[in-house]
Amino acid sequence: MAVTDEAIEKIKGMIVSGALRPGDRLPKESELAAELGLSRNSLREAVRALALIRILDVRQGDGTYVTSLDPQLLLEALSFVVDFHRDDTVLEFLAVRRILEPAATAMACAHITDAELDTLTAQLDALGADPSVEELVACDLEFHRGIVQSAGNSVLCSLLDGLSGPTTRARVWRGLTQEDAVSRTLHEHRAILTALRDRDAEAARSWATVHIASVEQWLRTTL
Repeated sequence: MAVTDEAIEKIKGMIVSGALRPGDRLPKESELAAELGLSRNSLREAVRALALIRILDVRQGDGTYVTSLDPQLLLEALSFVVDFHRDDTVLEFLAVRRILEPAATAMACAHITDAELDTLTAQLDALGADPSVEELVACDLEFHRGIVQSAGNSVLCSLLDGLSGPTTRARVWRGLTQEDAVSRTLHEHRAILTALRDRDAEAARSWATVHIASVEQWLRTTL
């Protein structure tokens, strides 16, 4: 194992064991290096690496702290990584989204409030019957984010937020080239909302699956 990797594992071990907790300040560099049996250079490299993935927060002139370790914060690294996807992996992102998002939509049935449903309905009403493709896709992103957030699972929400980016261009492309894409999307959004208002988890799951699968099927055929 590389020296830096060993240093990362040792710091990770301290956090996992509870020796360092969210918000804790790390000991001074010289003290921590001696405690872990590391050189100060390898410790610095490990701290830099863990700061990049939001495990540690290096505050200039103050010290290094363990972050909140909140799932949304930690999964920001996923969003950064998926931005480097290749076009030929978009179908794979859609497939993962098709697995996760219907489950989140079904979960939302038990948690989403009438006020949140009213907000989603108002967004669709404001969009109108003939929006531009760009307006539709922007609304689509907000629509699904609102539903997933109400599911009450921050990890699932963060995962789906990270996965939505790579599929945005495919959604725009479909809207520009498929004749009934806009009307179908609006219809499916309304159907999902109806299922949520009825607290019908299976209907919500089914409509969310149809909604995502239609983009996936179109893209597969087009490619």
